[in-house]
Amino acid sequence: MGAIQMGDATMPVPEMDDATRTQLEAAAFRRLVQHLRERNDVQNIDMMNLAGFCRNCLSRWYREEAATQGITIADPDAREIVYGMPYKDWQALHQKDASPEQKAKFAAANPGH
Repeated sequence: MGAIQMGDATMPVPEMDDATRTQLEAAAFRRLVQHLRERNDVQNIDMMNLAGFCRNCLSRWYREEAATQGITIADPDAREIVYGMPYKDWQALHQKDASPEQKAKFAAANPGH
């Protein structure tokens, strides 16, 4: 069993079976996706610059994990799972042009991307 550091106190991580852990992880993923859908004001380039991943990364990880299970998901379909709509529609509705500063920060942090 692991532990979680909470300020000066350490709390033990509760024991759980793999099915329960998977259910909790799936629920957390669904909440993350819902949060990202609701926060369409947050641009992918901002996410990349701050966290090193964006909605496109999340959809790629989803697609790649499906492939490890023998499930083929096309990239546009994986993006629709994350965006809640076709990617082109999300871009038209919500994507703004990146500023020169955003582009420079992205290029510095993600060479070759």
